Amino acid sequence: MLLNMKYFFVLGNNPALSVAEINAVLGLKKAELLAADFLLADIEGVIDSENLISRLGGTIKIGVIRSEVENKQNNLSDAAIKMSEAKQATSPSGKFNFGFSGYGDFGFNKKDIGIKIKNRFNEKKISSRYVVSNEKTLSSVVITQNKLIARGIEIVAIKNGNIILLGETLSVQPFKDLSRRDFGRPARDDLSGMLPPKLAMTMINLAGIDNHEAVIVDPFCGSGTILGEAALMGYKNLFGSDISKKAIDDTYTNFSWIKELYKIEGTRLKLAVKSALKLSQFIKSGSADAVITEPFLGPQRGMINFKETISNLEELYSGSISEFKEVLKRGGKVVMVWPSFYGQKPISPKFDGFKLIPLLPENLAKGQFVKQSERGTITYGRPGQKVFREIVLLEKI
Repeated sequence: MLLNMKYFFVLGNNPALSVAEINAVLGLKKAELLAADFLLADIEGVIDSENLISRLGGTIKIGVIRSEVENKQNNLSDAAIKMSEAKQATSPSGKFNFGFSGYGDFGFNKKDIGIKIKNRFNEKKISSRYVVSNEKTLSSVVITQNKLIARGIEIVAIKNGNIILLGETLSVQPFKDLSRRDFGRPARDDLSGMLPPKLAMTMINLAGIDNHEAVIVDPFCGSGTILGEAALMGYKNLFGSDISKKAIDDTYTNFSWIKELYKIEGTRLKLAVKSALKLSQFIKSGSADAVITEPFLGPQRGMINFKETISNLEELYSGSISEFKEVLKRGGKVVMVWPSFYGQKPISPKFDGFKLIPLLPENLAKGQFVKQSERGTITYGRPGQKVFREIVLLEKI
């Protein structure tokens, strides 16, 4: 019988989308948000946190709760010392590094606890170093550079009612890899917009495809971000199309680069210079498992005629979704970006033959820390943008 363990997930800049992604991958049965960026979940058995975080686009840290104590400094110190000693006993020889992060509105005397842990290691003649930061929490960069997972420990603390939970960080987001895939790819087209790899990963996860032999289609493939990330996640049958030949050339270049960089084998990619409005003419009816795509989102710069732009995009999307219906299997998913223009009514394409699936689980959809629209979608973007991304999940009925 597998035991339930309490894991924590430190979420990215869009907590709602991060929670939706984690739920799509793990199927959360018992979870709660203890802070805007901190998800606590009861999970059956042991998870492979390193592989999991490399798959999740919206999670910064994954860890496990090791101790629950009353909110008293001495209790915190004793528990933190025990956690540090236990980790040091299983770590490689040499200097042992340790550090702390507090989440939510919980504040504690890190310096006092740090000195006590340092003194305990000094008594045992063990070399150690207390890693600090100007921020309230240690970043993935600080944790990685100071080897707090490989040969040390980051202790995470958060308040849950009258109890303080103390956890150990097990893995952090591979920021170097993500940056390389975002800014290091050989073919970039900043003018037409670039889907971030982290968002592409999240969109793929939202489709909930367990079978790596599934057929995934991106009919607005641009420079191939979604297709490249899908290959990296192990999916074997990929199809990309775009009305622009340059986009297809860029996709081929970037896909070849990512395959070589990560030594990906056995992936079958087909590309075509075709309009999404003619998708069913070159993809077999009922053969695809998922359509995952960011279509043309309208003009991004200058003066925008919103009424005309929204009308044109609704026509394009409605026609495209009709084609998606033809090529998808029953129960097949569409994960799609719709633009959300600041101050304008939401775009409303037709999606006959599909049902719109809310992205957040019901128990987390109404919390104070996450937001989704009335139709169950989640908006993604940074303050000041003219055009935000609305993430939409459809299922063929």
